[in-house]
Amino acid sequence: MKLKSIAIIATIALSLSGCKTELEKFSSNYSLEISNPKSVYTQNDEIKISLIDDAGIGMDSIKWYRNAQLLKEVSGSTLSRKLANEPLGNITYKARIYKDGKITAATTQVTQYSNKQPNMIKTLVTNRFPHLTEAYTQGLEFYGDSLYESTGQYRESDLRITNPTTGEVIKKIELPANEFAEGMTILNNKIYQLTWRSNKGYVYDLNLNKLDEFRYNESKEGWGLTNDGKHLLKSDGSAKIWRIDPNTYEELGYIEVTSNDRRIDKINELEFVNGKIYCNVYQNDLIMVVNPENGAVESFINVKDLRNEIPNWDKDNNVLNGIAYRNETGKFYVTGKRWNTLFEIELQ
Repeated sequence: MKLKSIAIIATIALSLSGCKTELEKFSSNYSLEISNPKSVYTQNDEIKISLIDDAGIGMDSIKWYRNAQLLKEVSGSTLSRKLANEPLGNITYKARIYKDGKITAATTQVTQYSNKQPNMIKTLVTNRFPHLTEAYTQGLEFYGDSLYESTGQYRESDLRITNPTTGEVIKKIELPANEFAEGMTILNNKIYQLTWRSNKGYVYDLNLNKLDEFRYNESKEGWGLTNDGKHLLKSDGSAKIWRIDPNTYEELGYIEVTSNDRRIDKINELEFVNGKIYCNVYQNDLIMVVNPENGAVESFINVKDLRNEIPNWDKDNNVLNGIAYRNETGKFYVTGKRWNTLFEIELQ
C-alpha cells in the first residue's frame, strides 16, 4: 500500500512538472518590440510597440497597460503612442495575453524626461508656531481649524489632532508597537493613514475611530499620502506616485516624478494644492511642485533656511517632513521630524 502511494505521488509530480513546462513555453513565447528604440526619448517622439508571437501560438485576447494602468482604448497586437501625451520617467508598457484559459504577459520600458527646466521659488516665513519635538512627523493636513498629524517610529507611531496655534495635542490614537506610521490624508470625511513596511493602511473617521484597513499591492511601502479630491495619491519611496481608489483600494497606475534630466526618487510627504502635487524628497531641503498628469517637476521651493532654526537638526534624522496647506489663509505650513517649530510660509 505504501509503495502504491509513492507511485501515485510520483505520477502527480510528473504531471505537474509537465504542466509547468507547457506554461513556461507559453510564457516565453511572447515579446514586445519597439519600432524606434532609443536610450532616452523626448516628448516630440512617437513610439510603436508590437506584440511578437515567436512560435505562432496565437492569442484569444490582449490587454495593454501603461505604468500599471489599463489602457481601455487599446485591444490589438500593436500599441502606438505620442510621448507628448504620456507620463515621464521610466514608462512601463505591458501586454497581458490570454490564450486557452492561460494568462501571460510581456513588458518593455522607455524613458523620457521633461522638456522644461524647473524654476526656483523663494519663500517668506510669515509666522511660527510651537510644534512638539516628540512628533516624528510623517503626514500633516488641515481640516477646518484642526491640524491632523501622523507620527512615526516603532513603539511611537500615532495619529493625532492638534491645535495648530499652540501645538497642543487634542486627541490621538496609537498604532501597534510593531508598526511604523507614515503619511495621511483626509477625503470625504475619512482619514487614510499609511504604515511603512507593514504593507497596510488604516481608515478612520474624523474622531479617530477606526473604520477599515487596506493592503498595498504593487506599491510595497507606504511613504507619503494626499488626495486630489477623487483618488488617493501615494508615494512608496521611489520616484513613483500611485493613484488609488479610496473605496476599493485598487492601485490604478502611477506617475514618476521627473525633471528635465532625471527621475527623482525618495519622494516622501505629499500635499495636493490647486491642481498640483507638492512633495518633498527624503533628507532634502527642497519641496517640489509636480504636474499630477505626467510627473513633471515644474518648480523647486527651497526651504533650507528653515532648518537652520532647528536646534536638533541633522541630515539623517530630523529632516523636513510635513507639508500642509490652509485654505483660510492661503498659506503653506511646514515642519519636520521632531522639529520644535511649525512654519507658516508664503510662496514668493
